[in-house]
Amino acid sequence: MPPAAPTSPGEPRREQLLNAADRVVQRDGPGASMNAIAAEAGITKPILYRHFGDRNGLIGALTERHTSGLLAAVRAALSEPLERRDRVEHVLDTYLAGIEARPQVYRLLTHPEPGDPSGAGNALAPALRQIAEEITRAVQSQVDLGAERELLAEAWGRGITGMVLAAGDWWLESRPCSRTRMVQALADLLWGRLAAAADLPTAALPTIPAEAPAAD
Repeated sequence: MPPAAPTSPGEPRREQLLNAADRVVQRDGPGASMNAIAAEAGITKPILYRHFGDRNGLIGALTERHTSGLLAAVRAALSEPLERRDRVEHVLDTYLAGIEARPQVYRLLTHPEPGDPSGAGNALAPALRQIAEEITRAVQSQVDLGAERELLAEAWGRGITGMVLAAGDWWLESRPCSRTRMVQALADLLWGRLAAAADLPTAALPTIPAEAPAAD
């Protein structure tokens, strides 16, 4: 989740409002109010509603911004021309760096407020499914796992994603070690069968499907 850019006078109004919302969420946490966001943006609350409809609409826009950024960063890491162990560590570090950069936004996307009808606490789920699919494709295209390659790649793609989600959540809350050490610990856990498997003779980096442009 890359840091929000500071507001620029030439920036589209919607981006200015989202940047203001980012700052308030980072300061106040997942329960950030529309009043506080409007005050941060220097506007009245009705103007905020005019752009996003309601709080759910604003949360949805923030969700799209941050999950798209996280997914793009992980995809780029998977495509780096690195040795296998280095690529594993690079992908892990990219994810952990993303949630570390915007911890309150991450909490907004993963931990709903009590009674929150917006479903914001499940907002990261679609991006995580896509990350699992990207990992699956990378394993299928690069690692020789024998006759059960498709099954193992699917299981690993989902298992790795779930593991990193749970471990990253714990790490972000308790900070038991540096990010570098956490990356090493997770990579060590994953490395057994990955290290033993050969590269596929025709191994290629995973193809990233084109995405339709997001609607404004």
